[in-house]
Amino acid sequence: MRATLIYGAGDIRVEDVPDPVLREPTDAVVRVLRSCICGSDLWPYGSQPSSEEGQRIGHEFLGVVEDTGSDVSTLTAGDLVVAPFVWSDNTCEFCTEGLHTSCRHGGFWGTEGVDGGQGEAVRVPHAQGTLVKLPVGQDSALLPSLLTLSDVFPTGHHCAVTAGVGPRTTVTVVGDGAVGLSAVLAARRLGAERIILMGRHKDRTDLGREFGASDVVAERGAEGVERVRELTGGNGTHTVLECVGTRQSLETSLGMARDGGVVSRVGAPQYEEAPMDGSAFLRNITLTGGVAPARAYIEELLPDVLEGRIEPGRVFDHTVDLSGVPDGYRAMADREALKVLVRP
Repeated sequence: MRATLIYGAGDIRVEDVPDPVLREPTDAVVRVLRSCICGSDLWPYGSQPSSEEGQRIGHEFLGVVEDTGSDVSTLTAGDLVVAPFVWSDNTCEFCTEGLHTSCRHGGFWGTEGVDGGQGEAVRVPHAQGTLVKLPVGQDSALLPSLLTLSDVFPTGHHCAVTAGVGPRTTVTVVGDGAVGLSAVLAARRLGAERIILMGRHKDRTDLGREFGASDVVAERGAEGVERVRELTGGNGTHTVLECVGTRQSLETSLGMARDGGVVSRVGAPQYEEAPMDGSAFLRNITLTGGVAPARAYIEELLPDVLEGRIEPGRVFDHTVDLSGVPDGYRAMADREALKVLVRP
């Protein structure tokens, strides 16, 4: 079969690899119908050292079960399923607490001999705990939105939930990428009173407005902080959802938070130290967030997608087949695409 491998910064290739087979009785093999490129994939795409051996990549996919191990009793061949971006047993103490990203027996796609999601098929470890069945057909128009349940929409939701977004909450979302737009949609779904989106790409911020943003702030840094405070009577917002991952974006987020407010970060941090200085301490700012346990949220979010109340799949603005994945990476890195959908 064919799959995507990364050989270093800017070096994405689609090559023939061995077909996945069952190795453990808890495994399943899934034929991929849809996968995508994540903003977090762009970090290794921009900086990973070169290697003579490629590494499988991709962690968002949905597809059809083709085979299951003897210990898998809740899935059968032909089931349409979505895979969270971390596989887990869904039974350990961390999973039962809703923290599947800390599963004692789980792991990440594309590491330690596990397939990546950007390929024609995937061996899924702990399939019964990882995969979630989808009650739609293989040609459903909902597939793009259902695919977002693998990562990007639960990540935006996690950002909003950990920040405490709810009715009468004011929110600033930092970042107009797919996660930031998902955070806008999640904040609206949770009943936020007002949502300010920080972004400067009009096509993206226009979608953000359709997702629920009431205001758009194009300024960055100190100017952005000042503008948000102007919009909120000088106070800042109760919550700030940081969806970028740079030190500057975190500093901006802390500056925009209302005294006693919460900053939640889900952007993969590209810094070693968080700037939680005396000012944040004196203002009683809480810093929270982290990697999203997508598996914990899928059943909660699924009905709204199935019934059309939300359409997170609108973040996909570019589609390629598997051979076009290298161009898809380039398009996202060059800001020509917001998020790329892959149809093997």
